[in-house]
Order: sequence, then structure tokens, then C-alpha cells
Amino acid sequence: MATETTSSDAVAEAPGMPQLDFTTWGNQIFWLLVALVVIYFILSRIALPRIASILAERQGTITNDIAAAEDLKAKAVEAEAAYDKALIDARAEAQRIVAEAKADIQADLDVAIAKADAEIAAKSAESEKAIAEIRAGALENVKIVAKDTAKEIVAAMGGNADAKTINAAVTARMKG
Repeated sequence: MATETTSSDAVAEAPGMPQLDFTTWGNQIFWLLVALVVIYFILSRIALPRIASILAERQGTITNDIAAAEDLKAKAVEAEAAYDKALIDARAEAQRIVAEAKADIQADLDVAIAKADAEIAAKSAESEKAIAEIRAGALENVKIVAKDTAKEIVAAMGGNADAKTINAAVTARMKG
């Protein structure tokens, strides 16, 4: 039992965590400072220059990309201006072509109307001439029929009329 007591006394006297043992703090602080100096030299000589070069490269890439984007934006503005000018020119050209087409169509229409008017006038003159001939022929036919009818009526009534008297009577009656 005595050994059990000594081992429990040793456990009770020993500190719980070695870091909290005040007798080893000097050693711990020394190795902490050595570790921090080593970490500082590793970071300042190896890691931080690499990180700085990567950051500088990224900044350069970003700057170049922004400059390229500005150039592309300027080119896009120029292209839009050229497109707008081409569109305005195309519309003006289309309007000019439409105006020319209208003028050509109007000229052709005027020629066709003049030709149609001339044809209508010629046909109208021919029609009036034909109507005048028909009237003259109809009047002559009416005289002939009137003379024949008058001659037949006089003969049917028992009279005898000569052609000269019938002609004079029909002509006087047709004049009014």
C-alpha cells in the first residue's frame, strides 16, 4: 500500500499541463522566439515574395484587361457611329430610289394617259362620224320609206300622185 500512496502523491504534486509549469517557461519562451524568427525568415524570403509577385501579376492582368476593355468600348462606339451613318445613308438612298421610281412611274402614267386620251379622242371622232353617217343614212331611209308609204297610201285611196309631188310633200313635212 505504501507504493500506492507514493504514486498517488507524485501524481498530485506533478502539474497538469507542462506548458503551465513555471520552471520550464524560460525554455518555452526561447523556443517560441526561435520558431517565430524561423517562420518570419521563411515567410519574408520565400512565401511573401511569391505572393507579392502573384499579386503584381494579377494587378497587371487586371490593368491590361481594363485597358483592352476601354479600347473595345471605343471601337464599339466607333462601329455604332459607322452603323448609324450607314443606316442613314441607306435610308436616304432608299428614299431617292423611291422618288425616282415614283417619277418614272408618273412619267409612264402620263404617257399612257396621253396615249389613252388620244385613242379615246380618235375613237370618239370615229364614233361621232359613224353616228352622223347613221343619222344621215337613217334620215335618207326615213325619206325613202315615207315616200313609198305616201305613194302607197295615195294609191290605196284611189288617187294618182306623181313622184315629184310626193317628194315635195315628204321633204316639206320633214323640214318641219
